[in-house]
Amino acid sequence: MKVMRWLSVCLVVLLSGCIFDDGTYKVGETVPSLRTKTLSDVGGDLTRITTYRYPDKRMYQHSLDDALAKNKVILLAFATPGHCTQCDKHLQMLKAALNKYEDDVLFLHMDQYQNPEAFKAFIVIGDPWTFIIDGNQTIRLKRAGRMLLREVDIVLAGLIKENIAQKTQTQENALTESPSQALSLLEEKLEQKLEQPLEQPLEQKAG
Repeated sequence: MKVMRWLSVCLVVLLSGCIFDDGTYKVGETVPSLRTKTLSDVGGDLTRITTYRYPDKRMYQHSLDDALAKNKVILLAFATPGHCTQCDKHLQMLKAALNKYEDDVLFLHMDQYQNPEAFKAFIVIGDPWTFIIDGNQTIRLKRAGRMLLREVDIVLAGLIKENIAQKTQTQENALTESPSQALSLLEEKLEQKLEQPLEQPLEQKAG
């Protein structure tokens, strides 16, 4: 009787997406860099890179190693709609997030049938899984199962602000360490200011 109950539970888990937390790659750890399949690798044929019925080409433009090298915020989704009942709706939500954050965040979708090496590298068992990675290649969020748009929204908005602040601080530090570079930047800004047309006098505007 216990065996049958255990098998029933396993069947429910499998049908709902088969999610197990293996305990690897926790928040705060650096993600592995590896080459993953992109849309150009399959000649633009979306059926060879995802089992999702309504794929968005923007999710398959970058290999993971190339994306990490850009030092941008990354949303990495492991989802296989071909066998996962939750993955379809999860990817639909991510498309909405992509429309909002396309300029600041790289979205990558890994399908177990088409990018199995990514599942192996991250030791991901089951799906969907969502990893949000900052510009320093560090995991800032790891979540099993479907997520709500507002949950993704909060994390991405915060990381984008953090990333901008870090870049600004890096530039300021560089200018502090290099006075000549700081002077050059000031001269450039002054030249741009001088090149701007002067505002016309009020009597000329009226005439």
